[in-house]
Amino acid sequence: MKNFPVHSIETAPEASKPALEALNSAFGFIPNIAGAMATSPVLIGSLTDLFGRVHGGSFSEAEIQILLLTNAVTNGAKWAVSFHSYLAIAEGLSADDVAAIRGGALPGDVKHAALSKLTRSLIEKRGGVSETVKREFLHLGFDESHLLEVVAVLAASTITNYTANITQPPLEAMFQPHSWQAPGR
Repeated sequence: MKNFPVHSIETAPEASKPALEALNSAFGFIPNIAGAMATSPVLIGSLTDLFGRVHGGSFSEAEIQILLLTNAVTNGAKWAVSFHSYLAIAEGLSADDVAAIRGGALPGDVKHAALSKLTRSLIEKRGGVSETVKREFLHLGFDESHLLEVVAVLAASTITNYTANITQPPLEAMFQPHSWQAPGR
């Protein structure tokens, strides 16, 4: 199968360049997944717009990484699992909690576990979630707006996860220590 190009600002379609510049500014580099997404200006633009909103929302960066890492694991997106493992640790999540999520288990903190459980349920049940999972989530101090905000994080994550699964970008050296293979594969 043909490898997808991983664009730089210089090689990307003109309409993709502003999104790549924004990501370069945010991260200090352009992640390979973004370079692959840049092949489609619609896709890369959608991602940067949505991620800007997600990261400006009510969840802490650590909570966002719990959601993103759980989504990546649930979707079997190897590149995204490695990337979000790196970022989760950088945001202060313990190596044990990151390992738990990577293994399909829940993190130790009850609020973090509720976030992970909710987002996994949304993916596995294709947008469905049981009343029990909703109640557990809301009982821990989250409200209805948080519940719906999880959907926005999930949407952003799905863009990255599906693109990673389609394009299979090379994993950057800095994320190599966090490389991941889905259990049983």
